[in-house]
Amino acid sequence: MIPPQEASVRRREIEDKLKQEEETLSFIRDSLEKSDQLTKNMVSILSSFESRLMKLENSIIPVHKQTENLQRLQENVEKTLSCLDHVISYYHVASDTEKIIREGPTGRLEEYLGCMAKIQKAVEYFQDNNPDSPELNRVKFLFERGKESLESEFRSLMTRHSKVVSPVLILDLISGDDEMEAPDDVTLEHLSESVLLDVIRISRWLVEYGRNQDFMNVYYQIRSSQLDRSIKGLKEHFRKSSSSSGVPYSPAIPNKRKDTPTKKPVKRPGRDDMLDMEIDAYIHCVSAFVKLAQSEYQLLTDIIPEHHQKKTFDSLIQDALDGLMMEGENIVSVARKAIIRHDYSAVLTVFPILRHLKQTKPEFDQVLQGTAASTKNKLPGLITSMETTGAKALEDFADNIKNDPDKEYNMPKDGTVHELTSNAILFLQQLLDFQETAGAMLASQETSSSATSYNSEFSKRLLSTYICKVLGNLQLNLLSKSKVYEDPALRAIFLHNNYNYILKSLEKSELIHLVAVTQKTAERSYREHIEQQIQTYQRSWLKVTDYISEKNLPVFQPGVKLRDKERQMIKERFKGFNDGLEELCKIQKAWAIPDTEQRDKIRQAQKTIVKENYGAFLHRYASVPFTKNPEKYIKYRVEQVADMIERLFDTSA
Repeated sequence: MIPPQEASVRRREIEDKLKQEEETLSFIRDSLEKSDQLTKNMVSILSSFESRLMKLENSIIPVHKQTENLQRLQENVEKTLSCLDHVISYYHVASDTEKIIREGPTGRLEEYLGCMAKIQKAVEYFQDNNPDSPELNRVKFLFERGKESLESEFRSLMTRHSKVVSPVLILDLISGDDEMEAPDDVTLEHLSESVLLDVIRISRWLVEYGRNQDFMNVYYQIRSSQLDRSIKGLKEHFRKSSSSSGVPYSPAIPNKRKDTPTKKPVKRPGRDDMLDMEIDAYIHCVSAFVKLAQSEYQLLTDIIPEHHQKKTFDSLIQDALDGLMMEGENIVSVARKAIIRHDYSAVLTVFPILRHLKQTKPEFDQVLQGTAASTKNKLPGLITSMETTGAKALEDFADNIKNDPDKEYNMPKDGTVHELTSNAILFLQQLLDFQETAGAMLASQETSSSATSYNSEFSKRLLSTYICKVLGNLQLNLLSKSKVYEDPALRAIFLHNNYNYILKSLEKSELIHLVAVTQKTAERSYREHIEQQIQTYQRSWLKVTDYISEKNLPVFQPGVKLRDKERQMIKERFKGFNDGLEELCKIQKAWAIPDTEQRDKIRQAQKTIVKENYGAFLHRYASVPFTKNPEKYIKYRVEQVADMIERLFDTSA
């Protein structure tokens, strides 16, 4: 049970709390009443504001619509005025631009093209809106006159600024191919940058607005002339300033010039320096054409529309290309005529040219991409013509060596090397410098299946076979010619000299290696022939040495008086030896053995044989009293006989 005191305290707490709650409730009621009042006031204000807004809207909207209509009317007026100004401007174009159009575009191309743009727009306006207007005819006339002026300016710029490329610069461009690095200062600028930009702008305008392609003809005609003149200028440069080697040097790059593209000029038998110069000039002109044509195409791509570039380039290069091809055909024609005359040295002009044409053909083909088939086929046609002519010359040369007539008056009286031999070897030596070219010539005439799979090894074997054929024909002809000599010894000396010359020439020029490709024993065979002729020659001395040989000599005892018959026999032997020795030495002194080594060898061999025989004969009979006048029969000492033989084959002795 709660004590009375605690219950009294608890009741007071409850009463205090209740009193606080009542106060709070009273405050809330007062607040709600105020809120309701405020809400009513706000609703009243908003209702009043809405009423005012509606009144304002009803007043403003008509004003806004009226203003909008006024703005639209103003814009229409402005547009109408602008259109009137624009239309009126077309009527002023002719008068505004006529002076500039009449004076032309030179020096003010930008301004001129601006005027042409205005005139063009005026033409389009009048054609669309007032085709019967006299203004249309006026602006059309100005447009045509302006177009003609632009065409004329295009021609003028191209004519004034297209210069012939100097021979020195062309040579430097060519030499760049053979240097490790092309010279930095060698440039080929056909047109200056400012001129090029003007030409390009006119070209594009003529294509886009002028509807004109005639300027392309103007372009190729001017550039074609420049290209042709540049190449002809190079050829003329060779004629005027060729060095002794036939290759002019450019001062632009001192100490770096090479004999490009022919490498080392080849000296040809029986040809003069002028012909060598012509050959080198032609070869350089071919290389120059490739370089200049490449440069022309690069220039053309900037100026001529893409779909006209190939055709224009084809036309541009025709004159220069035709000139080269015609000159090449002239060389072929000269070679053909020379072959008919059996002048085979002339055909050697074809070899370096043909080699260079074939080396240059890949570049040619690349440059001529996209040109007409007739253009592309010109170089292959010339190459085929040269190969056919060269092959014919080689074949005819071999036949001529075989069939060269045995003319007695044309035979060397001293038995030296025949002109046919030296010419044949000289011709074959020239082929060494053009092995691939000569082999290809021969292969071009082959119809066998092996020729279809042509390669360098096949070419080498063909050339080896050909050289062996020429040498075989030469040997047969020499044997035939040698029969002109009545003296077998001179015949032997003649064959010896020719065989020895052939062998030494083969070895010196390395022709022997080419011969060995198909004929391994050629060198040994020639040595055997040479030795055989030496032995034949030595037999001519038998009629001398037979007199002093031991056979049929009288046998006698020392101190026993010789019989008349024996004395007479000894006298005859001495006389026969002396007469034979003198006769042979007199005759053979006039003979020739040009090879010093062979001459000494033959002399020494003959001295040995004669000295041994004569020395033994003298030893036996010099002290024998076979005559009262021994000096009449014992005319020569052994050393004197040796000296006489030493003077053989020496016309200067």
